[in-house]
Amino acid sequence: ILLEKEVDVNAQGGTFGNALQEASGEGHKEIVAMLLENGVDVNAQGGLFSNALQAASGRGHEEIVAMLLEKGADVNAQGGLFGNALQAASAEGKKEIVVMLLERGADVNAQGGLFGNALQAA
Repeated sequence: ILLEKEVDVNAQGGTFGNALQEASGEGHKEIVAMLLENGVDVNAQGGLFSNALQAASGRGHEEIVAMLLEKGADVNAQGGLFGNALQAASAEGKKEIVVMLLERGADVNAQGGLFGNALQAA
């Protein structure tokens, strides 16, 4: 209903920073798909996890991670709680997502976030 009323899908604010990050972190696959179909910026920054890919990776939502990567999510985007998606997945023990991110070119030595790098996070 909100999309039909031309809501700004890229509006910023709140704990998660934007609607895509919130939906990705909470595992709402259908909402993520709707946002992606309606022009959301897949690499928008802000909020707790800094971006939707990091939120989905840290929370273990493998299908959403795949959707975001397919739509051009930056696998090495930096910022947020964990520093990047690989560190988030490593910290939370999400092996399948770690493999997926590495296959897409995630920088295993990237620094940042709570743990410093993916190995420390794991």
